[in-house]
Amino acid sequence: MNITIFGSGYVGLVTAVCFAEVGNDVLCVDVDERKVAMLRRG
Repeated sequence: MNITIFGSGYVGLVTAVCFAEVGNDVLCVDVDERKVAMLRRG
């Protein structure tokens, strides 16, 4: 299943990880460019 999560804060990011761990393709979208850059760096 393809899932898009809007907002990668505490709730959105944990939700995305949970969905990904059970085999879903997950895309996180956030308007905060600093947060997106930090997530890309790992």
